Amino acid sequence: MPRFPQLLGLFPPRSATVGLEGLYLGLGLHRLGSPAAPFVYANFVSSLDGRIALEDAGGKTYLPKRLTSPNDFRLFLELHAQADCLVTHGGYLRALAAGRLGNILQVGAHEAGHDLPAWREAQGLPPQPAVVVASASLDFPLPPSLRAHGQTCYIATGTQADPGKVAYWRDRGYEVLVAGAGKTVEGGALTRQLGGLGYRTPYLVAGPRMLETMVRDGCLSRLFLTTTHQLLGGLGFHGLLPGPELGKAGRLRLMSLYYDAETPAGAGQWFAQFAPGAVL
Repeated sequence: MPRFPQLLGLFPPRSATVGLEGLYLGLGLHRLGSPAAPFVYANFVSSLDGRIALEDAGGKTYLPKRLTSPNDFRLFLELHAQADCLVTHGGYLRALAAGRLGNILQVGAHEAGHDLPAWREAQGLPPQPAVVVASASLDFPLPPSLRAHGQTCYIATGTQADPGKVAYWRDRGYEVLVAGAGKTVEGGALTRQLGGLGYRTPYLVAGPRMLETMVRDGCLSRLFLTTTHQLLGGLGFHGLLPGPELGKAGRLRLMSLYYDAETPAGAGQWFAQFAPGAVL
């Protein structure tokens, strides 16, 4: 069984440490959304120099092992367990098939989250969340684990997507959500469609482009950000946002901040939670 540490609560001000296990489960995110107003949330890990992923010599994106930690992964799984719908993207599925990234599509698939299937059952949630694959190219493989676990799967794309590829997925029984005026998926359109399908708590595991469109469209309800106290460097890298300036849409309000002094490798990290709308 993994051992989880005590954390120092920095904000709101606290005088005692708190346990990591159950920290995010206690937020009850699964009760905050509704089909009329889905609670959309995202989680990222960043280095102090703003890297969330690096690129190898061939331009392939990868996640450096020293960027993550078992403590951060446990909190990721606690957020994962509260979702009724996971929003991922074609790039992740291609990397999963190539073995460059691990499978994060099922609750309870990792030892660090062995207790989470029972937690979902106690909360009245289905055994597994649905999965939405956002893609402009519509060129990706679906992992067999989705069908094996009985997960509902949707394909999301834009109005200018290749009609032949749209037909390919529909012919195989997948519902294609047209959620964008161009080739790419737009946050507002996707959120409205997911609400119309009855989903309340979509969890974004889709990278910075999905985060950006959700923020621009005013659809992001909560951002969880782990900042590891390391400088990664690297000439090819990805940051939190790839596009132009956000302006007022990018203002966030700190909801909580915890300090983990133990990991990774003694460097330490912050676990922060932000909501949209800065206090002026």
